[in-house]
Amino acid sequence: MGSNDEAIAVDALERQLLLSSSTPTGDDNEEEQEKILYAASFDEEEETKRMVRYETAQWVLYSLLLLLAWGVGLVMLLFLPLRIHLSRKQFRSRKLYLTPETIVYKQSSSTPIINKKESYILLPSVADVVVEQDYLQSFFGLHSVRIEFTGLRRPPSDDLKIHGVPLPTNFRKAVLTQLECIRNKGLLGKRASSSALPSGDLILQKLDEVEGSLKKVHALIETKGTNISNSPLDGIS
Repeated sequence: MGSNDEAIAVDALERQLLLSSSTPTGDDNEEEQEKILYAASFDEEEETKRMVRYETAQWVLYSLLLLLAWGVGLVMLLFLPLRIHLSRKQFRSRKLYLTPETIVYKQSSSTPIINKKESYILLPSVADVVVEQDYLQSFFGLHSVRIEFTGLRRPPSDDLKIHGVPLPTNFRKAVLTQLECIRNKGLLGKRASSSALPSGDLILQKLDEVEGSLKKVHALIETKGTNISNSPLDGIS
């Protein structure tokens, strides 16, 4: 059952990557088919309030800075109620879950102009999961999760950073545990394949046995040929 579930998860991922963003993908059906090992909950009211307050504080700070600089911040302050509504809606639309092979992150757009965001990360490409918290996040009790990818000298902009992940240490532990299981399976597979191959001494021994058998057959053929040539029929002729 485990191998079948993993195959379904990989097939669902391949279908999703091949389809264009404008094609309906049936996200709910795919999530039911995938075996979800861990899922972060963005539906908690307390977490939603914290995230909305955090983004509202950011919006007000940027507005004040722009107000002092160019006066554009006044327009941003007028749109503050709309920003709060969109922030709440966007946070509740997030989905972050772990499957046996991938990390899936989905987020609906706050506005119809911007497309929704979907990220599918293969676990073997993950180097580490870092839990971060800046000063403003610590004031509201929020954390960010940054997924680092394998590779030399990759810029931090290539990493996937998600703000406001509930229980980030649990998510990090689940990802690293599953990643360790995948690596252990890979090592066991390599050891099994190497142990299944015959060693060099065994190959030489088999070759010696074959060579000895060929010599015996050749000697038997020569003996029969000699007996036939010395038969009484030769003397009569």
